[in-house]
Amino acid sequence: MKNVKILTVFMVSLLSSPNIFGQDATDIIRKADAKWNGEESSQSHMTMTIVRPSWERTIEFKSWAKGSDNALTLIVAPAKEKGQAFLKKGTEMWNWMPTISRMIKLPPSMMADGWMGSDYTNDDILKESSIVVDFDHMLKGTEEVDGHSCWRIELVPHEDAAVVWGKIVKWITKDGYIQMKSEYYDEDEYLVKTEFSYDVKSMDGREIPTRIEIVPADKSSQKTVVVVNSMEFNIPINDSFFSQQNMKRVR
Repeated sequence: MKNVKILTVFMVSLLSSPNIFGQDATDIIRKADAKWNGEESSQSHMTMTIVRPSWERTIEFKSWAKGSDNALTLIVAPAKEKGQAFLKKGTEMWNWMPTISRMIKLPPSMMADGWMGSDYTNDDILKESSIVVDFDHMLKGTEEVDGHSCWRIELVPHEDAAVVWGKIVKWITKDGYIQMKSEYYDEDEYLVKTEFSYDVKSMDGREIPTRIEIVPADKSSQKTVVVVNSMEFNIPINDSFFSQQNMKRVR
């Protein structure tokens, strides 16, 4: 009986290790994050389609990001919302609405809200939280996703982190550090939504998924589909680009 207890304790300790499979979970997450966001900066052009049971809506937007403190997103279509911009600068977040010439500061409480009525959150777009910095990472096993052999990694937020999720589980390819699937859970560990990645293609010299689908757990008849039209990495962007003044004139 004593030996059984010792073995049980050993197995629990082993399964809780971040590098049980000879890999460091944080290192995998860091490489996957850099693969998608760029090691220093990124610029992208995307089309998002919000699918609901009785209607669909498409939004086209451009995004720029530099490091973990700077992000700017500009709506370029449809015409009704063209010119609307969202900015993250350090810990502050802003929304410029040209139709009413108004600059609105976004409180942290709005980070879990759907961005432009989609299944993406404001946090997804503005990147207030960092999957590298704000979470502990645990390697849970290996699984195949859409024909790709993946690491399955659990991310649990630090107690003091400004994070909208209670837990995230990610499936990341072993051969290219591509985030093929992500599950997002609330603080009670109920599944809120699942993110699926498809159509891996080469953009600016690296393999990335070019179609992403977000499916809410409790609303199977709706989803948000994002298509990556173009993406560039590690381009020079001055810090001054990320300013309230530039939100009004960026194109």
